[in-house]
Amino acid sequence: MKILGISAFYHDSAAALVVDGKIVAAAQEERFTRKKHDPAFPVNAINYCLHSEAVNISELDAIVFYDKPLLKFERLLETYYGFAPKGVRSFVTAIPVWVKEKIFLKKIIHDELGKIDGYNKQEATLLFPEHHLSHSASAFYPSPFEEAAILTIDGVGEWATASISHGKGSSITNIKELHFPHSVGLLYSAFTYYLGFRVNSGEYKLMGLAPYGIPDSEQVKKFIKVIKEKLVEIKDDGSIWLNQKYFNYSTGLRMVNHKQWEKIFGFKHRDSESEIEQQHSNLAYAIQQVTEEIIIKMAAEAKRITGAKNVCLAGGVALNCVANGKLIKSNLFDNIFIQPAAGDAGGAVGAALAAYHMVFEQPRKVQKMDAMSGAYLGPEFNAQEIEHTAKMYKAKYEKIDDFSKLSAQVAKIISEGNVVGWFQGRMEFGPRALGNRSILGDARNTEMQLKLNLKIKYRESFRPFAPSVLIEDNREFFDIDKASPYMLLVANVQDKHLNTLPDNYYALPLMDRLYIERSDVPSITHIDFSARIQTVHKETNERYWNLINEFKKLTGFGVIVNTSFNVRGEPIVCTPEDAYRCFMRTEMDYLVVGDYIFNKKEQPEWTNTDQWREEFKLD
Repeated sequence: MKILGISAFYHDSAAALVVDGKIVAAAQEERFTRKKHDPAFPVNAINYCLHSEAVNISELDAIVFYDKPLLKFERLLETYYGFAPKGVRSFVTAIPVWVKEKIFLKKIIHDELGKIDGYNKQEATLLFPEHHLSHSASAFYPSPFEEAAILTIDGVGEWATASISHGKGSSITNIKELHFPHSVGLLYSAFTYYLGFRVNSGEYKLMGLAPYGIPDSEQVKKFIKVIKEKLVEIKDDGSIWLNQKYFNYSTGLRMVNHKQWEKIFGFKHRDSESEIEQQHSNLAYAIQQVTEEIIIKMAAEAKRITGAKNVCLAGGVALNCVANGKLIKSNLFDNIFIQPAAGDAGGAVGAALAAYHMVFEQPRKVQKMDAMSGAYLGPEFNAQEIEHTAKMYKAKYEKIDDFSKLSAQVAKIISEGNVVGWFQGRMEFGPRALGNRSILGDARNTEMQLKLNLKIKYRESFRPFAPSVLIEDNREFFDIDKASPYMLLVANVQDKHLNTLPDNYYALPLMDRLYIERSDVPSITHIDFSARIQTVHKETNERYWNLINEFKKLTGFGVIVNTSFNVRGEPIVCTPEDAYRCFMRTEMDYLVVGDYIFNKKEQPEWTNTDQWREEFKLD
């Protein structure tokens, strides 16, 4: 049985192919079009999925879209009706787009699929599960659990903004939902917007900025109090009520009411890329704390009503790895599984799996680790394609057929302070680079964090970098006893690796604190002594595991810096050509594609080093 899942038309469009219950291919459209968070119908991703398994679209048993467009349209109409006459201007502007994209979405999907050879509208089976069911299915069905509570939290689907379900065997039972306009995801996005970052992409920045807040300061205490008294009422079960007097997302063109927020927080909306001040960090810290409190309460309610020992998470808020780390520490559940593509892209996987198990009533096989194959579900490229790219750019390279020699050589290159673009095997599915489309560096290097931010990624200097650590060495470096293969858990660096801080640490200016050497792995130790961990497993990525193991043999440290292979505003690279172009327009020192090593000093001159600034917009 072959089922294609699709998510599209909001952000992070994607496609996934499930064959006899196994996820065999999945990719986001942005990787092919090079438009970050591309919402367009994922024709390229669909073609990749079908081609990877030599499947003709006519052979599919079903094509499954990740939400119900008519139900979403109902929510939009009822919301405007409920807030009328407020929002009339926005309504008049938006209604032609809605009529096209929501009411006639089924026709649009048929028309787009018609561009693919072999598609027959009359014979196709098109299914539409609800948005949060797609999220729930994406988390539970690939999980290693026979039974689990399922918690999904995002901005909004049709009506639901969060849901608690119970997964058992092949079934998922939805138990409880929180409905629009009351939304944890939209609450967090409102602060993302107010602090000068872009909604639906800048939430990572807000999470990274939060640790620069001063935890016990009077301003932080005031901000938390204001948030709870003015903006959000938190119930014991984790459900929330948002005071719409302060928000504008329901019927307006902005996330918040600017004047009201300026009045209660005491400063204006921060302009994008303007200087970050301590008050911005303190507000980021405050909303992160409130968000964590809500998530823990929701999780406790999921535990209470399901009685399950395990929990599965999905939805965009499940990408808040700091909150995930706190959930682990709470010991509410014995085990946790988070869908690596927790946002809307993962809805494509969930939609296909929901159809397979719930519509076609097919049995489920639980796997020991999980069924996401390490998230390595995207395209891969052979030696001929790599050499073709090299010829195209007249690039010089060294080929090493023996991988043990290659990994030893690259480990030495990294240990010498060089930055390496690392391109191997199948591209990752989801927002994280997990060792196949990664930029790597030495975690021990005191200058690596600044170099990567300012000379490679061209992004804000405050943003932290994640460690990739051998699963065998996880406890050596980090205070966590769980695997974190998808870089979705934050934990503290072990005390034995930390340095003593100056007495005036919190009195220092915000950016001065960034350059205090906090540990013997400074490039991955965030300002609050935490790290967003990726545990590397030989079973799912032997090449990457071997590279880090060779680095350990050289240095005694089984941990390196891992960041996604892209510049700011660019999707993660997909092809060898993407990788070479990114390599040449940054200050990366080496590029390794498969068995091929490219030394920057040996490459032809690259004149358009700043072209990416026009090509890729600020994210």
